[in-house]
Amino acid sequence: MWQVAERAGVSQATVSLVLNNVGGSRVNDVTRERVMNAVAELGYRTNAFAKSLRSGESGMIGFISDEVASSPFAGRLLKGAQLRAWESGSVILSVDTFNDSDLEAAAIDMMLSYRVKGVVYASMYHRAVDVPAGLQGIPTVVVNAHDRSDRVPSVFPDEEGGGYAATRHLIEAGHGRVAMINIQPPESDLPAGIGRLAGYRRALAEAGIADDPRLTRSGTGVVEDGFSATLNLLAEADPPTAIFCGNDRTAWGAYRALESAGLRVGEDCSIIGFDNHDMLAPFLDPGLTTVELPYEQMARQALDILLSDTPDSPSRTSVECSLILRGSVTSAKVRT
Repeated sequence: MWQVAERAGVSQATVSLVLNNVGGSRVNDVTRERVMNAVAELGYRTNAFAKSLRSGESGMIGFISDEVASSPFAGRLLKGAQLRAWESGSVILSVDTFNDSDLEAAAIDMMLSYRVKGVVYASMYHRAVDVPAGLQGIPTVVVNAHDRSDRVPSVFPDEEGGGYAATRHLIEAGHGRVAMINIQPPESDLPAGIGRLAGYRRALAEAGIADDPRLTRSGTGVVEDGFSATLNLLAEADPPTAIFCGNDRTAWGAYRALESAGLRVGEDCSIIGFDNHDMLAPFLDPGLTTVELPYEQMARQALDILLSDTPDSPSRTSVECSLILRGSVTSAKVRT
């Protein structure tokens, strides 16, 4: 810093004000530019470790997840967190625990030793979680899940809104016989299936369409369940003209079932999914209309809460799921 000051012809205090971007300082633009030119010429970098010793903060934000970083599309959570952290001048310190409680405890201890600003506690799928006791006293936000005790803020997808948007899109295309293949059994307490089913039923009720229990099937979110449930629905006396599948893998199974029955997706039966799995949805034939889970937006929202000077009291924040239009939904045909 002394060399930068000498090269720029200013004091070390002025260099410090410029490099730390202190608001309201009396450093004019010409002086600021001269300091930054000297920094570039000398290849100067601040000592982040020394800075953390002075300030008590490392400029790091912890990111603890179960399997997010290794999941094909939930990894967008980590991407969103990294991008938002970078914008704020922070970096992400990430650990995947693979649901190992000992590894999670060690990760928390490590992050506390690094004096992280706060911690994002993330889940690969939407569920209720118990925030570890080791995170008490440090700013924490749960993402893609919700804190069972509501002690800390939670950010998660609007599952019901997504189910409503999917079903409403089918109804607006003229479909009056809309089936749903859910991704979990009725006794499950996971928010995804519960919310998506609630959205399906709300859209039907709003349109004045009776909720026919013969058009609802339960599965586990795998291709095989979508295949068998679709064949079962096609065997009904008055089969559906459209099917809302609780996820994209179920929709893939529905595609296969229609093909095996000599029917075409879109032409004979419209299909809509949920997830917008980027290795699946765009490559089905026709491309799958689906609802996109807002991974990056949720992570950014969580970082915004952590980075705010006065975080809100513990709350639950739902983030809108977007409808992605492709070719699997067409106008309903009039049956004769």
